[in-house]
Amino acid sequence: MEAFWVSLAVVFVAELGDKSQLMALAFATRYRAAHVIVAIVGATAVMMLGAVLVGNLLSAALPTRFLAVAAGVAFLGFAIWTLVGRDDDDPLGSGAHVTEGRSPVLGIGLAFLVAELGDKTMLATITLAATGSWIGVWLGSTLGMAGASVLAVAVGNRLGARLPTRLVRIGAAALFAVFGVLMVAQGLRN
Repeated sequence: MEAFWVSLAVVFVAELGDKSQLMALAFATRYRAAHVIVAIVGATAVMMLGAVLVGNLLSAALPTRFLAVAAGVAFLGFAIWTLVGRDDDDPLGSGAHVTEGRSPVLGIGLAFLVAELGDKTMLATITLAATGSWIGVWLGSTLGMAGASVLAVAVGNRLGARLPTRLVRIGAAALFAVFGVLMVAQGLRN
């Protein structure tokens, strides 16, 4: 259960104000909310399953102590990336476009998947899966990202007008830093 809750919290907070939330908001202005939500949840589940599989392969190949320290250092890097990153200026910045006349669920899902490949939350999920329960990490990270996206679809305009993006970035960076320090300390203790 710990892997589930940690993954849920880390990914949810990291996604607040990220390009995936902006993409969800942008898609919701053009397509039915149900289509956007189904597409994003499906794409997220597939993407996070892949990330968890990569994380599990790493955990089988590398010593636990090394993984814990490497994961902590990665999370400290994610904290810096979150503070200085500018990857969310364009809601559809991935270059992926939904083609009119095709299934909106498939088009939105593919655009979302392409935009999120290699994103910090996917890398964080790989890192968490290397040190935790794969099913807990998969479910937690999927629900964390989907929850942040559904939030954007449901109340993005109102929330975005009241909550400064800089404050969200600082909060997400702080969360990454705390988890990074804890993971490094755990790895050094083992």
